[in-house]
Amino acid sequence: MSANLRAWLTLALTPGIGPVGFLKLIDAFGSAEHAAAARAAQTEKLIGREAAEALQDGAAAESADAALAWAEADGCHLLTLLDDDYPPQLAESASPPPLLFARGRRELLARPMLAVVGSRAATPQGKRNAEDFASALAGHGYAVVSGLASGIDAAAHQGALPHPASTIAVIGTGIDRVYPASNRQLAHRIAAEGLILSEFPLGMGPLPGHFPRRNRVIAGLARGCLVVEAGTASGSLITARLAMENNRDVMAIPGSIHSAQARGCHRLIKDGARLVESVDDVLDEIGRLAAAPPAAGSREAPDAPPLLRGMGWEPVLAESLAGTLGLTPGEVYAMLLELELSGQVASLPGGRFQRLAQL
Repeated sequence: MSANLRAWLTLALTPGIGPVGFLKLIDAFGSAEHAAAARAAQTEKLIGREAAEALQDGAAAESADAALAWAEADGCHLLTLLDDDYPPQLAESASPPPLLFARGRRELLARPMLAVVGSRAATPQGKRNAEDFASALAGHGYAVVSGLASGIDAAAHQGALPHPASTIAVIGTGIDRVYPASNRQLAHRIAAEGLILSEFPLGMGPLPGHFPRRNRVIAGLARGCLVVEAGTASGSLITARLAMENNRDVMAIPGSIHSAQARGCHRLIKDGARLVESVDDVLDEIGRLAAAPPAAGSREAPDAPPLLRGMGWEPVLAESLAGTLGLTPGEVYAMLLELELSGQVASLPGGRFQRLAQL
C-alpha cells in the first residue's frame, strides 16, 4: 500500500470534507499526503473548523483501515480520481467523488453508459418499459446505470443484467449495505455480473442526504438519462436535472394524462427533454454503438431456431420476420412467445422484438 493511497483515503473518508473540500485541499497542498499532514490551522480556511479538526484528529483512521481490508477480497476495488480507469465523463462533472468503492466487473467502467431511472412506486407497465428498454439498450452495448431503488431502478437493472454490457448500480449506502433490503438478491447478482459503486464509507446507512449525492454520480457517469416513469416528487427528476446541468441528453417516456406517475416525465418534456416512444428514439438521441455481437468465440448453433437465427441483433417487427421467413404473422407470434418465455427474446414497445440469446 502506498502512503499516498492511505492519505487519499484519509481525506476522502474524513467526515465533513466532501468532494469539493477534498479538491480544495489537493489544489492547496499539492498532494493527499501533504494535505493529510497539515495542521488544522492550515486547513480550516478550506474545509471549515469541524472538518479540519476531524482530519487532524485522525477521525477517518478506522474507515481507511476497513476500506483497505475490504479491497483485499475478490471483486472488491477502491477507485480513485488518479486511476486510469476512472470514467473521464464523471471526472469532468461537478464535484466528482474522489473515492469510489467498486464491487464486481470493474471493466464496465470503460463502457458507454446510459442512466435509466424513475419512480419507486412504479406501475406494472412502467416496470415493464424499464426492463424492456434497458434490455435493448444493453444489447446495443450501453451499460445501464441506475440507483438500485425499488420500482423502475430495479427493473432497469434486471433488464440489462443478461447482456455483456450489463448494469452499474450506484448506491446511497456503504457498499457493504443493501437498501432497500428487498433488493438484496438483485444486489448480489449485480455484484457478480455487473458493478456496484458507492462513495460512502463501509457500514454507512441510507441517510436522506445521500441520495441526491448518489444521483449526481449516476448523472455524471452516463452519456444520457432516460426517465421511464416519475411523479412530480420523484428523486429521478433530480438525476435528470443534474444530467441537464452536465450537458447530458435527457429523455422521458410519456404516459397517460390521468396518471400521477407520468406527470414528472411530462414536466421534463415541457422543460426540453426528448419525448421517446421507442429504443430507436433513444439511440437517435445518444448515438448508436456497434450492435452487440455474440460472445467472443461463439457461433450460431446449427440447431438454433430459424427465427432466432434470422432476427439478428436489432429490434424487429414480427411482420418483417414473417416476410423474411415465409411464415404467417400468427406462426411468428407463436414462435416469439415461446422464445420470450424461455428468455431468448424480449418484447419491446412498439410491437418489436429483440434477440437476447447468444448461441
